[in-house]
Amino acid sequence: MNALPLPSAIKPPSSGHVPVMLDEVLHYLAPTRGEAILDCTFGGGSYSCAILNTAECTVWAIDRDPDAIARGQVLCAEMEKVEGRSRLHMLAGSFGHMAELAEQAHAPRFDGIVMDLGVSSFQIDEAERGFSFRFDGPLDMRMARQGRSAADIINTAPEAELADIFHFYGEERHARRVARAVVAARAEALLHTTLQLAEVIRSVVPQDRSGIDSATRSFQGLRIAVNDELGEIERGLEQALTLLNDGGRLVVVSFHSLEDRLVKRAMQRALGKDVSFSRHDPRASLAPAAPAAFMGLTSKAIRPSDAECRANPRARSARLRAMMKRPSPSASLTKGLSA
Repeated sequence: MNALPLPSAIKPPSSGHVPVMLDEVLHYLAPTRGEAILDCTFGGGSYSCAILNTAECTVWAIDRDPDAIARGQVLCAEMEKVEGRSRLHMLAGSFGHMAELAEQAHAPRFDGIVMDLGVSSFQIDEAERGFSFRFDGPLDMRMARQGRSAADIINTAPEAELADIFHFYGEERHARRVARAVVAARAEALLHTTLQLAEVIRSVVPQDRSGIDSATRSFQGLRIAVNDELGEIERGLEQALTLLNDGGRLVVVSFHSLEDRLVKRAMQRALGKDVSFSRHDPRASLAPAAPAAFMGLTSKAIRPSDAECRANPRARSARLRAMMKRPSPSASLTKGLSA
């Protein structure tokens, strides 16, 4: 499904950012005229702009990065000039607090919610944000530009805590070895830059056969810890279910196994599937089936096409899952009586 140009035809800021699985997101989100859509991760604005250009709907967009909010406000002003009003509304904060943000802004219940769990290309490509070791920059990694930074964790956390971060969040097999190396290095001189940390990690982690840099997993784990990303996802998914109108669609794009696992489990619970037992456990057949308030739109995770992966290597690890809130029995009954 491709975006249809409307009179506004607003465009996201030019940055070289390529939205992942955009056609698939629009297909499952299926925005229509008059609907209210929530974009939980505005970032560079690619999803929000595509949604606004697909249908004459209204988009409410969340981001905890002040830079992203500023970019969104520019788009709001551009839309006001063209249409006389803005169909884009920016909400500053984290999507883990989406219910509170929506209430404060007097936003309506939503007909569609999209969550793109990847790090914004703007953040990765700005050396001063410290998200990537492709550039030498300060060890920061804070999406909201406040709170404990990556440098704070690296230079003060106990070795056991560092090992847990690298192991559980980064899925680094050599987590203990990395933690020991970090503690030894900071005893000589505190680590302040991305390249300093990357070199310490590379010195003790063998090169991966896949060609992935040895520091990748540890950096991922550190970023997740700095921003409490998994906690945000759990809180966000729980609240998203309560904010959808009957017939509303939830579309989530994740980028690594930890994220996708949380999304899969949350959707299984919403679909009335008992996830407390293994399917091989005989007790699973005895568990009473919960009434399902949602229906699945994807039977399993959707992956990007080979063509998209070739054009945009960042899409390779993406997974999309979607579901829809069923109409309530009372709404169906009312509709039947009025027919």
